[in-house]
Amino acid sequence: MGSGAMGVTLGVVVLTMGDRRKELRVLLESVAAQEGESVKAVVLGQGVKLPELPAWVDTVELPENLGIPGGRNAGVQRLRELGGADVLVVLDDDGLLPRADTFQLIREAFEQDPRLGVVSFRIADETGFTQRRHVPRFGASDPLLSGEVTTFLGGGHAIRMSVIDQVGDFPAPFFYAHEETDFAWRALDAGWDIHYRADMVLQHPRTDPARHATYYRMTARNRVWLAKRHLPAVLVPIYLTSWALYTLVRRPPLSGRKAWWSGFFEGVRTPCPPRRPMRWSTVWRMTRLGRPPVI
Repeated sequence: MGSGAMGVTLGVVVLTMGDRRKELRVLLESVAAQEGESVKAVVLGQGVKLPELPAWVDTVELPENLGIPGGRNAGVQRLRELGGADVLVVLDDDGLLPRADTFQLIREAFEQDPRLGVVSFRIADETGFTQRRHVPRFGASDPLLSGEVTTFLGGGHAIRMSVIDQVGDFPAPFFYAHEETDFAWRALDAGWDIHYRADMVLQHPRTDPARHATYYRMTARNRVWLAKRHLPAVLVPIYLTSWALYTLVRRPPLSGRKAWWSGFFEGVRTPCPPRRPMRWSTVWRMTRLGRPPVI
C-alpha cells in the first residue's frame, strides 16, 4: 500500500463554478506556499470557462456541471493522465490552507500508516471556529480532538489513490450530498481506516447548506440511496426511520419539509445501483467507533 522509497506524492483537485475567482486565487496561493515537494494541481470548471490561472495549475473545462462526485471523478482521471499521484487532496474553491506544513503532515500520515485510507481535515472559519456539522463524529464532540472516524468532510480531505482503485469512484448519480459517506462506507468495508486530523486545517467561510430547497431534496434522496446501496437489509428501515425523525425534530421550514419528503420518496422509487451490503463486521466496527450505521 505504501509509495516506496521516493515518498508520498500528492495530487490536488479543486472544483469551481467560476463564481469565486478571488477565493480560488487565494486558495492556489496557499497551495503554492506548502512546504516540501511540489504537487500536481488540477482545477476543473463545472460547465464554465475558467479564469487565467498560474502556469503550474492544470485546467479542465468540463462541458457541463457533473456535480460534486462526478467532478471529483473527472479530476482523478485527469491526475492519472498527468502521471498519477499516491494521494488525492480535494479542496473547496473558497477555502485556503492557513498552515504551510499541511501537505507535509499529509505525506507523513500516509507514509507512517499503511492502513490509512482517508484523512479528513478540520474545517474552521477565519476566527478558528469549527461548525458542529464539520466534526465527523456522533455528538460533534471537541473539534480539536483527532482520531479514527467513520466518514470525512468534502471540503478538505485526502484519499490514498489505491483506495479509489479498490473501492471505485465517487457515486456520480448523487450529484450533491452524502457522496463522502458513500465512499467512506465502501472504504471501511474494504478494511481501510479514516482519520480526522485537527491539525490539518482548511480555512473556510461559515455557511448554512440548508438555505436551499435543493439541499433538503438531495439530502433525503441520497440518504435513501446510501441505505439501499450499502446497508444490510434489516438495517435499511431503521436507518431511514431514524433520519426521518431527526429531520422532523430539527423542524425545517415548510418548503424544506416538502423538498425533503419529495427527495425521500424519489430515493425510494428510483434505483441507484450497485447494491453491495457492508459486512456485519463493518457494522460492528462503526459501532465501536461511536457511529453505528443506523444513526
